[in-house]
Amino acid sequence: MNMPEVVYGTFMLVFFFSSIYLCFCATDIMTTIDFLKDGEANVITSRGGIFEMGFFSPGKSNNRYVGMWYKNISVRTVVWVANREAPLTSTTGVLKVIEPGILVLLNDSSNVVWSTNTSRSVQNPVAQLLDSGNLVVKQSDHGVDDGNFLWQSFDHPTNTLLPGMKLGWNFVTGREVYLSSWKNDEDPAPGDYTYHCDPSGYPQNIMKKGSDAVYRSGPWNGRSFSGSQNSRECPYYTIGVFTSKTELYFGYKRTSSVIVRLILSQNGVLQLWTWGDGKQDWVPFLLIPADNCDTYKLCGAYGSCNSQDFPVCGCLDKFVPNNSEAWKKTDWSGGCVRRTELNCLKGDVFLKYSHIKLPDTRNSWSNVTMTLEECKDFCSKNCSCMAYSIADIRNGGSGCIIWLEDLLDIRQEPNGGQDIYIRMAASEAGMSFCYLTCSNRNRSSYYRERDTCGVDDQTHLVDDSQTKILDWPKRFHIINGIARGLVYLHQDSQLRIIHRDLKANNILLDKDMNPKISDFGLAKICEEDDVGAMTNRVVGTHGYLSPEYALYGKYSVKSDVFSFGILVLEIVSGKSNRKSCHPDYNLNLLGHAWNLYKEGRSTELIDECLSDSCSTYEVVRSIGVGLLCVQQCPEDRPSMSSAVLMLNNEGLLPLAKQPGFYIEGYASSSGAFSSSQYAESIVTETPITILTAR
Repeated sequence: MNMPEVVYGTFMLVFFFSSIYLCFCATDIMTTIDFLKDGEANVITSRGGIFEMGFFSPGKSNNRYVGMWYKNISVRTVVWVANREAPLTSTTGVLKVIEPGILVLLNDSSNVVWSTNTSRSVQNPVAQLLDSGNLVVKQSDHGVDDGNFLWQSFDHPTNTLLPGMKLGWNFVTGREVYLSSWKNDEDPAPGDYTYHCDPSGYPQNIMKKGSDAVYRSGPWNGRSFSGSQNSRECPYYTIGVFTSKTELYFGYKRTSSVIVRLILSQNGVLQLWTWGDGKQDWVPFLLIPADNCDTYKLCGAYGSCNSQDFPVCGCLDKFVPNNSEAWKKTDWSGGCVRRTELNCLKGDVFLKYSHIKLPDTRNSWSNVTMTLEECKDFCSKNCSCMAYSIADIRNGGSGCIIWLEDLLDIRQEPNGGQDIYIRMAASEAGMSFCYLTCSNRNRSSYYRERDTCGVDDQTHLVDDSQTKILDWPKRFHIINGIARGLVYLHQDSQLRIIHRDLKANNILLDKDMNPKISDFGLAKICEEDDVGAMTNRVVGTHGYLSPEYALYGKYSVKSDVFSFGILVLEIVSGKSNRKSCHPDYNLNLLGHAWNLYKEGRSTELIDECLSDSCSTYEVVRSIGVGLLCVQQCPEDRPSMSSAVLMLNNEGLLPLAKQPGFYIEGYASSSGAFSSSQYAESIVTETPITILTAR
């Protein structure tokens, strides 16, 4: 052989072995003769180049693991770990496929530190990494579409749920697939938290810390999890819970090219991330728990959590705290009990509660073919049935869920939730939502004790002689004082009171400019603060009446909230909502404030007298709170305790929706604002305007 032939032969031999190495590095399959060896930088790559698998060390740890991550993402993001509980301490590990069809991880002593299992035996097994992120072991001549795998990593997730994974139960094999958090950033061993699709009642997802539930999604209603704060429409993915005789699971799938992943963090937060190509980083899209009300059974049995209220826990209507003293100390664990005990033999009724995150369904019974009426009949005949609801809200509703024990983990959803029908004593069906709890004589005495402002040293808020001395700090002090006074009336006093005629004339100021709410002649004592009562005789003052009260005679604490919002706008602007009309647009004060708010010009509402004393931040924040309080729907308005917090905190305010009585009109010769909506009202010259409801 001459020299050129030798050189050529050597070149071909080198090219041959180099090709083998390059081919192996780019392959998605590992056979019984090909294996992964740590320290040689070889990896398995899925066919479409989406995922890689190899050896890695998390964080600053020196331990070695076999893991899987996204190939083309600049931030290495591990989505699965094989030997999470059996780390290697050196870079001599080897991952192999062996007969009868299992993966084994060997250490430097050739001892098995981790392996898969199989119930079947094959002679020519291979492991293949799919573009879905699923590592499968199968017969070499079998495809991947039939799902006939000896083993797959999707059945053994760590802290990450990828699109296409099934989180739940296989009832044939008895296997559960669930997420478990890492211990920390450097240790992928199972941590404190797990996330499950629970099959013990109607399907719902539950997060646990150890064996204790810490978060519950609410039952699946066909479209979303009941009452979920995070069930917003998303162009990136769709979610669902799927049931059959053989399996129950939760999963999601991508609906765009955007990369998404769902992880359970070491701190017990379920996080949905999307990859931002522009930022070259992960962007959080969804976080659970989202607020305090996501804490499992925070308010106890029959307690209802509302994140917009302070405190967040309250009893459902017609329920009272089980332990009043503990409740006052914000210990809500004892929950609530029915105001009137049940008596099944004498006949109970079922009352409807709306906008509810349905209670824990782990002790529920369900039938997906029943109608709501059949559900009611079934529940009525069973004295152990505490409540019932529709199972699937699609297409007008179908199916039946009944609860056989006390109702736990309820939250109020003003803009969502579902209807639930709760068993109550028959006598509760005829009681009004709001009624007097003491005689007129005691009632008058009660108000006199709280209306002790001496005439000699008090002045009305609307006294023109006082306007110029009310700089912004004093006005802001007055706004806060009125708000705290309403919190006392609505929430903290022994008797819960709706004022019904809150206006500037009924706010008295003492010599230190401390506001006092006066004139309780129209007030009502109520046991509950979140529900409305009806009246045939609407009383109050134009410009301060909430729409639902003025037009339909329905009042609640949210009626006072509306009046407070008007007061805030009047205090900021120095103008009356009843008597002012914008010269260019024929708008009342409320309409003018709303237009400025929409255009980002709220500062133009400020009273000219405040130019030297105002804090623009506080003024704009006060206007924002005022507009939140006057929103058209009572459910959208905050409670007074929430209003106090919003006035004095620095967090972002929610965007206000269109206010009630946002109307155009005309200014009469007297300067009073008129509108066709008030045309049938009877106006007197007294401080109280009486409307005749029709």
